Parts: sequence; C-alpha cells; structure tokens
Amino acid sequence: MRKTLIATTIASALLLSACSENKSETQTMAKESAAQVQDVNASNVLFKPSPLQYMAPEFDKFGTKDYEAVFDAGIAEHTTQIQAIANNPEPATFKNTLVEMELSGELLNRVSTAFYNLSGLISDDEYQRISKKMAPVLSAHSDDIYLNGALFERVQTIYDNQAALSAEDQRLVDFYYKQFVKAGAKLSDEEKAKMREINAQLANLSTAFSQNVLKSFKEDVIVVTDKSKLAGLSEGEIAGLAAAAKKAGKEGYMITLVNTTQQPILSSLENRELREQIFTASANRAAQTNGPIIIEETNLRAQKAELLGYKDWASYVMTSRMAQTTENVYGILDDLAPKAVEKAKIEAAAIQKVINDSGENFELKPWDWAFYAEKVRAEKYDLDPALVKPYFEMSSVINDGLFFAMNKLYGITFKERQDLPVYHEDVTVYEVFNADGSAIGLFYMDPYAREGKRGGAWMSAYVSQSGLKGTKPVIYNAQNIPKPAEGEPTLMTFDEVSTMFHEFGHAAHGLFSDVKYPSLAGTATARDFVEFPSQAHEDWMIEPSVLANYARHYKTGEPIPQALLDKVLASQKFNQGFGTTEYLAAALLDMEWHSFGSDKKINDVQEFENAALKAHGIDYYPVPPRYKSNYFSHTFAGGYSAGYYAYLWTEVFAADAFAHMENNGGLTRENGDNFRKEILSKGNSRDLMQSYIEFRGQKPTTDALLKRRGLVE
Repeated sequence: MRKTLIATTIASALLLSACSENKSETQTMAKESAAQVQDVNASNVLFKPSPLQYMAPEFDKFGTKDYEAVFDAGIAEHTTQIQAIANNPEPATFKNTLVEMELSGELLNRVSTAFYNLSGLISDDEYQRISKKMAPVLSAHSDDIYLNGALFERVQTIYDNQAALSAEDQRLVDFYYKQFVKAGAKLSDEEKAKMREINAQLANLSTAFSQNVLKSFKEDVIVVTDKSKLAGLSEGEIAGLAAAAKKAGKEGYMITLVNTTQQPILSSLENRELREQIFTASANRAAQTNGPIIIEETNLRAQKAELLGYKDWASYVMTSRMAQTTENVYGILDDLAPKAVEKAKIEAAAIQKVINDSGENFELKPWDWAFYAEKVRAEKYDLDPALVKPYFEMSSVINDGLFFAMNKLYGITFKERQDLPVYHEDVTVYEVFNADGSAIGLFYMDPYAREGKRGGAWMSAYVSQSGLKGTKPVIYNAQNIPKPAEGEPTLMTFDEVSTMFHEFGHAAHGLFSDVKYPSLAGTATARDFVEFPSQAHEDWMIEPSVLANYARHYKTGEPIPQALLDKVLASQKFNQGFGTTEYLAAALLDMEWHSFGSDKKINDVQEFENAALKAHGIDYYPVPPRYKSNYFSHTFAGGYSAGYYAYLWTEVFAADAFAHMENNGGLTRENGDNFRKEILSKGNSRDLMQSYIEFRGQKPTTDALLKRRGLVE
C-alpha cells in the first residue's frame, strides 16, 4: 500500500518536533503515528477515484471527518505537479504545460467537488467550520499557481506561438492566458504580495457572508401559535408548517424564509399583521452581520481591480463577459427600468383598487402586493391558484413532463438507479441514455427544502465531462420545494414547475457536454451565457403536447381543463411589471456596488441602496429589489458579482432561441439535436456568440423578450 502524501507530511512534522532524549523511541513513535495516519487514510474513500459507475460519489462512505486530510494531501500533490510543470527544463509546449495543467489536481478537485457541493445541500456546524478554515488556504493555493512567474512565462510563450494549434486548443490557450493576467501574473512582486493579501481577505469575507445567510435560514423563522392567523392557507400547508415546527423543537407553526425578499406564503395569508412581520423579517435578515462585510468586500474588490489597472470591479469583471463593458450592461438595464416601473405602477393601481373596494383603508405596501395581486389575477382571469396545484403533482411533473419533453427534444431516456448511494433520502438518481442506448451519465434530483440546505435552486456537477480524462458527467439539480406532511402528495406551483425545467436546462448543458478540456466543458462559460440554456428550457413546460402528458389531477388522472389551462397561461404575463422591476432593482444594485473606486467611503448599506435605486429611477417602494444587499448571495458569495444582470442578458438569447424553434416546428428532434450540437455540447470550446449564430443563423434580438415579459403587445 502506497503511503499518502498527508501521512508523509505528518510523520515528518512529528520527527521535527519531537523532544525526547531517546532518539530510537522518538523514531518508533513517529513511525507508529505515521502508520496510524496511513491506516485512517486507507479507509478514506476520497483518497482514490470512486469505483462506482461514472465515478459517482460513495456518499455512504465519507463524511466531514474525512475532508481535511484529503484537502491537505490534494493541495500538496497539486503543488508538486504545478511546480514540476513550471520548472520543466524542456521548452514550453501546449502539451507539456497546458495539457498537463488540465490533468493536474485530480485529488484536490475530487475533495473540493464533494465538499462544496454537499456544504450547500446538507450543511451543519462542521461543514461551516471546514469551509471557513479552507477559504484562505485554497485562495493562497490559487495564488501560488496564477502568480507563479516561471509558469506564466511558459503560458506566455505558448500564447505568442499558438497559430499552428487547433481552434479548440487555441481556445484553451486564450482561457489560461486571460486567467493568469486577470489573477495578476504581470504584477510586480510587491503588487503580487498585495494581491495575495486581498484574495485571502475576500475568501474569508465571502465565506462569512454565505454562512451568515445560511444561519439566518435557521434562526430568522416566524413561529405562529394562533392557527387562526394562518387563514388563507390550505390544511395541507398548515400541516406542513406544524411538522416543520415540531422537527425544530418548537410549538405551533413555523414559517421558514426563502432566499428572495418576497416570500411565496405572502400570496395566501389573509392576516396583514403576519404578512408585515414575515416581510420585515425577510428584508432585514443578516443586515447586522453582513452589512460590514459588504462594505469591506466591495472596497477590497475595488482595490484589486485598481491593482490590475481597472477603474472599478465591474470593469474588471467585464473582461470575461459577453457584455464586454459596463456601459453595455447599464444600457440594457436602464433602457428597461422606466418601462418596468411604469408597468408596475399600473399593476399597483389595480391592486389599490381591490384594496379600496374591499372596504380596507390603507396604502399598498410591499407585504400586501402578492396577496392582493392574486385577487387581481383571480378577478382578471377568474383564476384560483388552489385549483391549479392539484394538476402539478411532482412525480408526474418529473416523469411525464420534464423527462417526456427531453425525450421528444433530444431522444434521451432516464432509468432510476436505486443501487447507487445518495446523501439524503429525498434524492433520486437516474442514469441517462441517448436514443441509441449509449450512456450519457448520471442525474441526481434533490427537490425539497430542509435545514442545512441553502436557498434557491441550482445545478452543479460531481464529475464533469472531459474527453481528455475520459469522464462522463455526474450532475445534480437542487430545488427548495416545501415538503408536504408525510403521506401527502407534493403539489407544485406553476413557478416551481418552471424552475424545475429551468434547472434541467443547466443539467442538459452539463450532460450533453462534448468537449476535450475540463476547463472549457459543460457550464464553464461566461456568466452572461450560462443562464441561456436553462432559460431556453423553461417554455417547454407549456408546450401543448407536454402539458397534455403531465398536467393531470393527482387523484382522478383527469387532464387539466382547457379553460383552466387557458387562464393559467394567460395569467403568466400578469404582474410582469412587478417581476421585471424587482429583478432590475437587484441587478442595478449589484452593478452599483461594483462601479466605484477604493477611495469611496460607504458608511451605511441601506443608504447606499436607496441612493443607487433612486439614481436609476427604480426606487419604487411597493416593489423592493428581489434581493437586498444583506442576503444577496449571488453577488457577495456566489460568483455573480457585477454579473446578476446575466439573467436578463441571457433571457434575450433564450426568448429569441425559443421563438426560432417554435417557428420551425417546435418540440422536434431536429430542433433539439441542433440546439444540443451547437449550444449544449460546445461548452466554452469556441466563441459563445459564434455558437449562437451557428444555431440560430444570426445574433439575437430583443423582440421576443419584450413580448415574453408582456412589456409590449
């Protein structure tokens, strides 16, 4: 059995630090300690590739006790590999430098992937402790790579002599060169030292921000003891709140917040006092803990940008975005803002009329919007949401809706794999096959909300596709659908169904990847492109043949009545003024937080927010930002800094693409195969706009987006 790097390191440390006068005794103790470490590591499955099919993680064989040893060994191993590449006496070539870098760090990648995926899915105090510990360590390791002068010299040589390489190889050269330059490879030694200091601080702050938000999900709950205050909820929903309270050791009914400012439960609750209490808790959560972090983090980001020669962080970020400049981003956001606010004010007037007509005497507030908007929707479309949910039972949505649509579009099929371990009982695993029966990879579905799981919905990979490494993708989707009381069906809202289709769009991007190099594969694209494939999948949920197959009453099996379906579909453009305004407000906040220099002094987060929204004419009190700064994880912990605009940017592509497919036959294999070939399979292996042009025949226009959002007729 081979002694692991971590075992060797610990044994050496013991030898160096021993203080015994008996040398042989000291050596014996050191050998015994090293042997013990070796034995422990031998049972740690993360030290070697998983023997399961597709290298699926052995979730049942590792836990928090195993991570740190593998992190240490992985960093040591990767450091050795990188130094060997950097100090190779042979002239720099694409193969002996960049290909070797792509192949390096396997152990570190395996433990990082397992840890950071699971820390967002089943987090506890131990996950948070390790995350906090590793943040500066991994930041320093990254700096050791990208600030390595000898290694950058090799990259520069390849970059300057890339003409004879293939197009995909040149794409990898360009990727690495830009990564090194953006990381500070051209800085002086003094500047590099400053960069390391800033990166370490940013890593700590980002981790602290994320952990504060996660903590707020657990602590900022609303407990109701008087059942009458829950009027408007169904008995099933009330039972779910009671079960949540009981599980948390509380008496009564526990309402847990979701990650957005507005809370879904507000659309049903009749008690205005409780609605205000919930909204206030949502809007103010993590303000005290994350306020100082935001101010420090944005200042450090500004310092980092200036160190690299940019006027602000947003300008620095745009160097790897499709938007290219902050002016382009502000242009599209500011162009839509007045249209959105105007539409929202029209919607607000209709809501205020319903309030007045009901005999109430109060001005519309943010916590009233969802509740009375539903009344306007019901009146305008004669639609009761409670009559809709029974037709969206989750197993039917997944098997007869999502999987059915993906089969029609791409010819793929799904087979449940109960033989593979999972990290939680709510998770289901599927093996995915092409139409010819060949295997694609694995797909894990994790639909329910629970303590320790971060808010929102997302996709990620445990194993990414790579032609170079010969790996097939192991992908998962996570959502936060409230889990019903035991024995009750999971009845989904229209929005939850839409989110499920959206997230599988990301999954398809990972599953269908057909790229040689890991750094360019799957969803490893620009932030303002990666949301395009996911958004392009949303509308398949309402394609007539798909709806007919899954939108059936969970008790009777009867299809959703056409009249009810027509009302549901017609109502989707309702409240788009609100939806667009809250999104734009968040996107503009994100940009404003990153559009100033390090000399700007900010003392109060709320004052900054108010001024930023007012400057763009989107400070409309009844419609607050979708995320206020103190829990805006996308920008302060999730990699979307100066990038939240991407959802709108990519919706232009998605709306244009779907309109194109609709005009050319709709849900057909021809459309699906073309989208898979030109978009989903290519990852970042070629210019992203060129991929779109290859699929569509031209660049996208905003026409379909404006119609989709109901901002034009």
